[in-house]
Amino acid sequence: MSDGKKFRDWNERYADSDYLFGTKPNDFLKSVADRLAPNSRILCLADGEGRNGVYLATLGHRVTAVDQSRVGLKKAKQLAEQKQVSIDTIEADLAVYDLGVESWDCIVSIFFHIPPDLRDRIYPRIITALKPGGLLILESYTPEQLKHGTGGPPIADLMLTKEGLANYFSEMSTEHLEELDREVIEGTGHTGMASVVQLLAVR
Repeated sequence: MSDGKKFRDWNERYADSDYLFGTKPNDFLKSVADRLAPNSRILCLADGEGRNGVYLATLGHRVTAVDQSRVGLKKAKQLAEQKQVSIDTIEADLAVYDLGVESWDCIVSIFFHIPPDLRDRIYPRIITALKPGGLLILESYTPEQLKHGTGGPPIADLMLTKEGLANYFSEMSTEHLEELDREVIEGTGHTGMASVVQLLAVR
């Protein structure tokens, strides 16, 4: 993530006027959004062009979207304006960004694919950053996604499994943890049948 080329790559991918992953929220996030308390303080990790953060803001939540792409975050602000809501955006490398301590009612991680060494550093910080009773909402591709080729990185090590997530977040209370195949239609970046893992956990 700290590689300068990766920053440039995402700025280039988001440079088109269209939204690479669309403007509608992730289906899993939408399906569990009713678990959020009113006016929750939410951190969206690697929120890109803002579709998920803006959606949560339309529900009345206080949203901070963090991403490494300046271009993506600019489009997130534009989307928020279109939806007549406000979100805070922070351009940062999540490998080093301070998530805080007991700061968030919810942390959202949707298709945030990072190598194992970064997961080992970032995931414990996610737990620490959640308030007691705070929610983690996560969806990621599994290595089985490589058979579909409908989105996500072409590297199995960047993807997650049910077992891996159970280990990373073992100190949290799991409400939902499932691997499944489902159709993911999110702009041109994700389109078609996909293999995913979903997690809803409570600190």
